[in-house]
Amino acid sequence: MAILSKNIIKKLYYKEGLSTIEIGKELAVSEWVVLSFMRRNDMARRTFFEANQKKFERKPLSFSIKKNLSVKEKELKTAGAMIYWAEGAKAVNSAWTIDFANSNTSMVKLFLKFLREICRVDEKRLRVQLYCYSNQGVEDLKKYWYKETRIPLTQFIKPYVREDFLPEKIGKMKYGLVHIRYSDKKLLLQIGRWIEEYCLKNKI
Repeated sequence: MAILSKNIIKKLYYKEGLSTIEIGKELAVSEWVVLSFMRRNDMARRTFFEANQKKFERKPLSFSIKKNLSVKEKELKTAGAMIYWAEGAKAVNSAWTIDFANSNTSMVKLFLKFLREICRVDEKRLRVQLYCYSNQGVEDLKKYWYKETRIPLTQFIKPYVREDFLPEKIGKMKYGLVHIRYSDKKLLLQIGRWIEEYCLKNKI
C-alpha cells in the first residue's frame, strides 16, 4: 500500500485528471481512503460537470486525423467541412452525433470520402438510416446504398418509411434519402472548428 501525500494526490487528481477510483487502484487503496484523505486535507473535488469533462478529455479517439495533406486532400477536407456545414446536423440538435443527410449519391460519397480519408474514422461505427416512401422498395434501396457507400447492411439502422406521401412527390427522391451517422462528439467538434477556421480565413 502506497503512502498518501498531498503532492501525490495533486499530481494524480489535479494534474493527470484521474478519478478517485482510479487513484485508489493506482495506490492500492480503496476510493474511500482517497476521499477521506482529501477531506482531511481540504482538497477540493471536481464538480459533476468538471468530472464529466475530464472523463471526456481522456476518452480515446475513434478516429485519426490525417496530417501533412496533399493539395487534393486539403481540397477534400475543405469540401467535407463545407457540405457538413450545409447539410449536417449541428451540435445543438444532434445529441453530439455527426449526421449528414442527403439524397444525392455523389454528395453522400464525397462526405464518406472525407470521413474515411481525412478523418480516418472507425468503419465499424458508421451507421446508415434510409428515409423513403412506402411506394418505394425499401430492400432494393438499402442494397443500392450499400453498393454506393460500401457500409455493410448490418450497420443500416431501421429505415424511416413514410406512408403519407403525395402523388406529386413520386419520383423526386429516386433512391430515397440517407443519413450517414457517426457518433463521436470529439470529431463533431473538430469539424465545427474547421468550419470556424474557414470562415475566419475567408472573413465570412
